[in-house]
Amino acid sequence: MPFVVTAVASGGGAPEQVAAALRHLGELPAVRPFARAADGDLQGVLADPAAAVDVVLGLVRTPGWYVGVGAGALPDGARPTGSALLSARRASDAARQRGTRLAVRGAVPTEAADAQAVLTALAVVVQRRSPQAWEAAELVAGGRTQARAAAALGISRQAVGQRLAAGLWELERELRPTAARLLARAEG
Repeated sequence: MPFVVTAVASGGGAPEQVAAALRHLGELPAVRPFARAADGDLQGVLADPAAAVDVVLGLVRTPGWYVGVGAGALPDGARPTGSALLSARRASDAARQRGTRLAVRGAVPTEAADAQAVLTALAVVVQRRSPQAWEAAELVAGGRTQARAAAALGISRQAVGQRLAAGLWELERELRPTAARLLARAEG
């Protein structure tokens, strides 16, 4: 299942912003690695819808990116073509008109709209999370228990729990697989 993710930096993006994004995105398993497209956008092709969710949330967490996700067919070849690419282009255009800076388009429009709704909710969660909640969430997401995260942060386990609750960590964990399933359905 191909998912084309296109990221457009607002104002063209500073060279260091683009370079940092490419370094991070280059570490992800991709069918076609993220690279700068001819029009200056960053674009990559992912096979796993959960990886697409990770990429989208990572990009919308950083101010200055508009993110479009296209789900559909993608023929083999050196250059990305097909419905997934066209969907990603339409999605990145639509993302510029949305407050959350992301949009999803796909072969099955109703499923793409559902995926967009869930990803929008997730985007709001990650965009509003405090730095302290991010510290706790990243440690727990990395496999640490709340007790070990507390020790690493030099705070109580209860304080870690409070940070996770304030950062809506449980809601994010529950919605991520839902977003991935809906992206897979949008591909058709």
